[in-house]
Amino acid sequence: MKKSTFEIKRMDCSAEEQMIRMKLSEITGISRLDFNLAARKLEVYHLDNMEQIKAAISELNLKDSYIGSVDSLDHNPVQKDERKERKLLWLVLLINAFFFGLEIITGFISNSMGLVADSLDMLADALVYGLSLWAVGGSIMRKKNIAKVSGYLQLILAVLGFFEVIRRFMGYGETPVFSTMITISLLALMGNAASLIILRRTNSDDAHIKASQLFTSNYVIINIGVILAGILVYVTSSRIPDLIVGTVVFAIVIRGAFSIMKLAK
Repeated sequence: MKKSTFEIKRMDCSAEEQMIRMKLSEITGISRLDFNLAARKLEVYHLDNMEQIKAAISELNLKDSYIGSVDSLDHNPVQKDERKERKLLWLVLLINAFFFGLEIITGFISNSMGLVADSLDMLADALVYGLSLWAVGGSIMRKKNIAKVSGYLQLILAVLGFFEVIRRFMGYGETPVFSTMITISLLALMGNAASLIILRRTNSDDAHIKASQLFTSNYVIINIGVILAGILVYVTSSRIPDLIVGTVVFAIVIRGAFSIMKLAK
């Protein structure tokens, strides 16, 4: 048995963790996966199939690097309560789906592309958690087909969002309602924090969460970005801060869409 360690720089939330788990689930000989989101590290306990593992992780384009392998005496996989894990994943999926609906509706009502873009980031996470649930027990082809459809859906929505940002940069649309931007983003931030706490419980008996795990997460940075954009909209009476944040988040969503589609390969 070997223990191989990887650094995965873009593994900054539990959605990426779920994607890696799904990708590696196709490989036989893996007995255990240990994730450290705060350090962006992954430890794989496996037999002699190193090149296959490297290739699978690399396909996700999460800026991975192979650190090294050592012999391990740990031959026992961690036993999980699958019913509890599925229940918690469903809860997180529902949280993300709820905030997707809330943000996209209030985003259009308040003319905030930052909120609309953040809603798609929530949708992206919901799609990944849905994949984790619906692909369990199904065929590899089923999982790949769901991943392909999910990725294309996310990509299409993000591209449409880009076109809307361009249209608004050209002078169309009204100045966003800053109070709605800030309020909804604060709620989304709390929702993301709750999701992270729940997901940590699926992999650890420790119910507490390190601050470093929370504040290195991509989606928390996005929420804070929308809040700052709302403040700048108020200060400048301009929609430009909101459009800049929207552009950045749409780019992140598009990158995530391509990562999901990599699961279909």
